[in-house]
Amino acid sequence: MRLSSLHRRLLLALLCVACALPPAMAQTLRLSTTTSTDNSGLLAYLLPQFEKESHLKVKVIAVGTGKALELAKNGDVDVTLVHARPAEDKFVAAGYGVNRRDVMYNDFLLVGPQTDPAGIRGGKDVLQAMKKIAGAHAKFISRGDNSGTDQMEKAYWKQIGIAPGGDGYISAGVGMGQVLSMAGEMQAYTLTDRATYGAYRAKTGLAILAEGDPKMFNPYGVIAVNPDKHKDVNYEGAMRFIKWLTSPEGQAKIASFRVDGQQLFFPSAGTP
Repeated sequence: MRLSSLHRRLLLALLCVACALPPAMAQTLRLSTTTSTDNSGLLAYLLPQFEKESHLKVKVIAVGTGKALELAKNGDVDVTLVHARPAEDKFVAAGYGVNRRDVMYNDFLLVGPQTDPAGIRGGKDVLQAMKKIAGAHAKFISRGDNSGTDQMEKAYWKQIGIAPGGDGYISAGVGMGQVLSMAGEMQAYTLTDRATYGAYRAKTGLAILAEGDPKMFNPYGVIAVNPDKHKDVNYEGAMRFIKWLTSPEGQAKIASFRVDGQQLFFPSAGTP
């Protein structure tokens, strides 16, 4: 009887120790992505459901598209979610990424002060609007960080044959949310994705002044880091994330995300 009692006490002590230990950490999935998916609140909306279903803990690194792809190229992340199709295609063609999938899209906007000193309000031709901003020597805040937005802005200037510069042109080197805040404070124009603008509109007081040009279409893609390049990446986790994000469930979740009642991202999975 004494031995049985001792066993019971020993088992009880071991159980108490086990209960006091922290639960096993979930396997981590490292995601590099753009500031727009983070600043808009989309990731905070999507990831809890994915983490619950996958038992993966997603570590998000939100930077510009150029930096997000560089992190993926170096094997510092397992999967990347970005929006600069030419750069994405180059990344995959070089063998750094595999299984790219379309995920969603929104569009770019030219926003600026309510006073609109360059007179671009209501226009749909983004190149004409950029010409007017340059011609008026109006203040313009550029991302200046090689993000997808920055790459698109630079492409617009190139198409109209203007090298932006001067006192009114500021290359900030920061994320979209910070650029919008700067533009609001300085009463300047900027190019932004619709999602981040929607999240910052009330804070900045900036108005949408030009939108609707097909040149302002903004598609997003998700890409797994090639395990042949980096053996230690969580390729299985990356593919689980890609499959969930592009599944009917993930696409419906993207479509249901709203800021102030407005849909900011539109699902587009289905194209390899």
